[in-house]
Amino acid sequence: MEEILAYYIVMPKEIAPPVISLGSLKKRFGIGDAEHYAINGIDLTIEKGEFIAIMGPSGCGKTTLLNIMGLLDTEIEGEYDLDGRAIAGLSKWRHARIRSRQIGFVFQSFNLIPRLTVIENVALPLTYKGVPATKRLKRASEILTNFHLGEREYYMPHQLSGGQLQRVAIARALVNKPSIILADEPTGNLDSRASHIIMEELSDLHKRGNTIIMVTHNPNLTTYASRVITMLDGRIDTDTYRLPVPSRVATKKPLGTPKVKSKKKDRS
Repeated sequence: MEEILAYYIVMPKEIAPPVISLGSLKKRFGIGDAEHYAINGIDLTIEKGEFIAIMGPSGCGKTTLLNIMGLLDTEIEGEYDLDGRAIAGLSKWRHARIRSRQIGFVFQSFNLIPRLTVIENVALPLTYKGVPATKRLKRASEILTNFHLGEREYYMPHQLSGGQLQRVAIARALVNKPSIILADEPTGNLDSRASHIIMEELSDLHKRGNTIIMVTHNPNLTTYASRVITMLDGRIDTDTYRLPVPSRVATKKPLGTPKVKSKKKDRS
């Protein structure tokens, strides 16, 4: 009888921990009279698959918070758990290993190496992981093809447009197949058309299950996010969840595509 009952008992599934959990987080700069907190007591939980836009005035702590979540700045006060594991006490080597495996970075200034070709730039994170040359170039080529940059694999960065450079930067961020994408003003140096293309790429990544955390000054970009956080003076000022946005139809257009002007109806 006990065996029969055991057969019908459904064991509850284990609840996955948040991707990122911050508790009473603080980051202090300066000493003495010049001391101030760039991050001043933040409590934040980020679940897997969220697309978060962080906004706020310059100096409010947005980029500092992003650097902390990306383990680029580890001298902090408070608690930081990544996938349920406490970050405190881990070595620099362990931080670097986590970054290379779980986190992809997209910067406003692209941060590509000028003397390397496009494919070499994208393959660079795999070099640090010890992946053999043939395999890393193959992986870089595959992801560049996905971003419609296959024909420019052996171009130098200075031969690309701003939108193409940012797509290369995103490809490089994804070459290690990270679960978390941290984007700091990813469209800050782009015109509106190139910005649209980049945001559509990030939106596609979000739909595939990646967790995306983006810092931006542009309120128009928050329409892509599932959650919008505003910061003020090192604290979270507002935290708003958004309803899903209907998928956009035929939104991706190659850079340089001329705009089609709509004909106005003759009301005479």
